[in-house]
Amino acid sequence: MLNVRLPIVASVWLLAGQLAHANVEVTFVESAPKDRFILHNTSQCALNDLTVHLDLSNSVGRLIFDTTATGAGVEVFQPFEVKKGNLKLISASDVKDGDSTLSLSIENIAANDSVSFTIDVDDTLTQSELGNIRVSGSEISNALIKITTKGQQTSVAMFDNKGKALVSLPSC
Repeated sequence: MLNVRLPIVASVWLLAGQLAHANVEVTFVESAPKDRFILHNTSQCALNDLTVHLDLSNSVGRLIFDTTATGAGVEVFQPFEVKKGNLKLISASDVKDGDSTLSLSIENIAANDSVSFTIDVDDTLTQSELGNIRVSGSEISNALIKITTKGQQTSVAMFDNKGKALVSLPSC
C-alpha cells in the first residue's frame, strides 16, 4: 500500500508545482496602420506590478518604432496607444520615432486575461518580405521581451518566427 501512495503523492506535488507557475504569452500582430502587442496571462493567478521591457534591436528585421511623420520610419506612423488594460509607458512620456526599445508598467493582468497596446513597427532592411511598412513574424524573430515581477525577479524570452514569445515567470 505504501508503494501505491508514494506515486500519487509525488504526482500531486508535481501538479501543484505546475499550477503555481505563471506564463505570459506575448504576441505581435502586424496590422496596418497600427501594429499590436498583446500580453496574455495564461496562468490561473493574477499577475501584479509587472515591468515589461521590449527590445527590438536584435530582431531579424532590425525593427524600429515609427511614431511620427518625420524620422526613421516609413510612410504610415502611429504613436503608442493603450488598447486594453492598466499599463503605461515608463521609459519616457512617449516612444520616439526610430526607437527600438520601450518599457511599460503593468498594474495587473487577471488570470487568463490580457493587456495590449498599439504602435507602428517598421523594419529597416534594404529588401524585406512585406516592404518596410509591414512586418512579418519572421522579422520580429530574436526581439527580446523581459518581464520583472513585483519581487524583482526577471524573466526573458525571444520572439519566434511567428511573432510569439512565451515568458515563464516565477510562481504566483
